[in-house]
Amino acid sequence: MASPSSTPLLAVRDVTMRFGGIVALDSVSFEMRTGQIVGLIGPNGAGKTTLFNCVSRLYTPDKGDLLFEGTSIIGDTPHHVAALGIGRTFQNLALFPTMSVVQNVMTAHHLRTSQMLPDAVLGTGRHHKEEKETHDRAMALLKIFNLEKFADEPATSLPYGSQRRLEIARALATEPKLLLLDEPAAGMNPQEALELMRLIRWLRDEMKLTILLVEHNMKVVMGICETIQVIDYGEEIAIGTPAEIQKNPKVIEAYLGGG
Repeated sequence: MASPSSTPLLAVRDVTMRFGGIVALDSVSFEMRTGQIVGLIGPNGAGKTTLFNCVSRLYTPDKGDLLFEGTSIIGDTPHHVAALGIGRTFQNLALFPTMSVVQNVMTAHHLRTSQMLPDAVLGTGRHHKEEKETHDRAMALLKIFNLEKFADEPATSLPYGSQRRLEIARALATEPKLLLLDEPAAGMNPQEALELMRLIRWLRDEMKLTILLVEHNMKVVMGICETIQVIDYGEEIAIGTPAEIQKNPKVIEAYLGGG
C-alpha cells in the first residue's frame, strides 16, 4: 500500500460539471491512495454518478482536472483510461444482452489482448491461443463470483443480484488498478449484500485493487469503506471515517437523517 507522501492513485481537482443551468458538480476535490476503499455518498441527484462518468471519461468537466497516477487524463478517451487501469460498473446494468455470461466477460478482456482483426478473420495461431487464454481468464473470474455454472446462459437470464456480480466480473476482466462500483448492492437482499462486502474486501486484499464505491446501502458503505466523501447538490459537504461521517451534523441533515 502506498505511503501517505506518495502520489495519489486518483486525484480529483476542483471538478465542476454543468448541464445547462444545472450545476451537477461544483468544485469537487478528493484523493485516493493505492489500496483504499473509499465511499462516495449523497442523496439522489447529488452528482455521484456524474463524477464517475467524469473519471471514466464519459463526460468532460467544465472545470478542474483528473489525475491518474500523477498524470492528467482530462483529454483521454474512455477506451484509453480503461487501458490505463480504470474499470467501472454502471448504476443501470449495462450487460451485453445478446451474449452469454462468459462472453460478456471475455469481451472486456479483449482490451488486454494483442491480436489484430486479421488474426480473428484468418483464425491464426495467435488468435486461437489468446481466445483460449481469454476464456480461461473469464471462467476464473466467474468462479470468484460463483457464476461459472451459468457461463453459457444468456447474461440477462440471471437474477438481478447475479447480474450485478457479473458486471463486476466483467469490469475486473479489464485488469484495473482502480475499480469504480456504482451502486453494486442495488437490488440485493441482506445476505447478498453481506457477501458483496466480503467480496469487495477480498478484491482489495487479494487482487490489490483500489475501490471507489457509490452506494445507498449504508450497512455496506459503513462496513467496508475506510474513508467516505459526501456530496449534496454537487458540492462536497464532508469527508472522514465512517464514525466521523455518522456523527457529522451536515451529513445527518442532508442524507443520513432523511429516512
